[in-house]
Amino acid sequence: MHWWQQLFARQHPPGGTPNPNPPPRVLGAWGLTSMGIGATIGAGIFVTAGPVAREAGAGGVMLAFLIAGVACALAGLCYAEFAALAPRGGSAYTYAYSTMGELLAWVIGWDLVLEYLFAGSTVAVELSAHLVELLTLLGVPAPGGLKVHVAFPDPVGLVAVDVLAMAIMAVITAILVRGVEESARMNNVMVLVKVGVVLFVIGVGAWFVNAANWANPPPPAPQGWLPNTFAAAVAGAGIVFFSYIGFDAVSTHAEETREPQGRNLCFGILVSLVICTLLYFGVAVVLTGMIPWPDMPEQAPVAAAFRLVGMPWAEFLILIGAIAGMTSVLIVTFSGQARIFRSMANDGLLPRNVFAAEHPRYRSPHRSLVLTGAVAAVVAGLVPSDELLQMVSIGTLLAFALVCAAVLILRNTNPEFHRPFRCPAVYVVAPLGIAVNVYMMANLKPDAWVRLGAWLAVGLVVYFAYGFWNSAVRGRGPAPESARPPRG
Repeated sequence: MHWWQQLFARQHPPGGTPNPNPPPRVLGAWGLTSMGIGATIGAGIFVTAGPVAREAGAGGVMLAFLIAGVACALAGLCYAEFAALAPRGGSAYTYAYSTMGELLAWVIGWDLVLEYLFAGSTVAVELSAHLVELLTLLGVPAPGGLKVHVAFPDPVGLVAVDVLAMAIMAVITAILVRGVEESARMNNVMVLVKVGVVLFVIGVGAWFVNAANWANPPPPAPQGWLPNTFAAAVAGAGIVFFSYIGFDAVSTHAEETREPQGRNLCFGILVSLVICTLLYFGVAVVLTGMIPWPDMPEQAPVAAAFRLVGMPWAEFLILIGAIAGMTSVLIVTFSGQARIFRSMANDGLLPRNVFAAEHPRYRSPHRSLVLTGAVAAVVAGLVPSDELLQMVSIGTLLAFALVCAAVLILRNTNPEFHRPFRCPAVYVVAPLGIAVNVYMMANLKPDAWVRLGAWLAVGLVVYFAYGFWNSAVRGRGPAPESARPPRG
């Protein structure tokens, strides 16, 4: 086989190169579900409803959350089949490696870095802003929003460095280094807090709903063949899609689940997605009924709605929920990022002594976590969140589309594999998942495509400079981890 054919040949069975010293299995079905909720409910629900309501009206914002939820559900069913078939860490990277070959697996792995790293940086910036707002409510001075202005050489010039966002990333990294069990416990507490606040918004806010607010005509829709409200909702779905990013992080913890056949993973992925969609829709219904969409503020719309109906004290409670939500998002997404790196390192595509190294006491991928946390801290400190959102969305949509394609490929190339969970109507669900996610990508701004292209170009340079020559299955670098004696 020629070298260029090897790039696209399936290199090993589903599951990737086995980890010879797997981490402890401490996560059950509800622990994984909590992780899925923790990674999903965060900045999105407390931020995106306002901008979408101004663009799509009351009906449009509700429909936008449903459209984005359906798009994620289509990908989630494909994720669940792969998670049951290949219950190992690595998420979509492992699935692509098993079906599309090493090169495309590297592309999707590098794309997942874009999703997790920049999503975490974005959330850290939003969390910093919410903490400053909370300090203001408590009467604690936060001069300049806890930002320091640093002069860089031209053409960059003066930059406001978000010191608080950088400190947040340092704390999250320290928590994750302590190990998955400890971070999961903290995540469970955060999930309970933020779900409680979301239920408060829905239950209490329902008493202030005025049905006339839902009857306000929507704003003019974008030109096209779709009905006005639906066209605006489709456009808004690309914005609220950020609210759903994270449920796929459940699959990156496959090696830490107590049940190795993948059923817990399927449960965690699908149940967390259903719960988040119902909560999002409930908030959208109540929020658009509490205040007319033309009066909906783009910043912190949920807290503003309660202030406008005469409950300013609720703003404090909602800020607590938002802070808890974003904290749990950071815990789960960065935990998943390190585990994707570990899978790539076990395949020889990244240095094992950095990305597959484990802490001698906590068994966490500490070097990978510290490196990722440091990079995310710099990005969060220097780059505004609105410039990161488009990159996060396009990277995630590409990952979802490739997972849907991968499950179709493996159904045809290896129908004999035992699948504890099978995606229902896969020849309908998977093509629809590809179409919906690609369509949402097509509606993003051209700048997002340019940045995605630049990011993938850098990734290819890294692959051909290191990964291609050190790939374990190609035998050109160090021996695969599975061929080495166990440590200790």
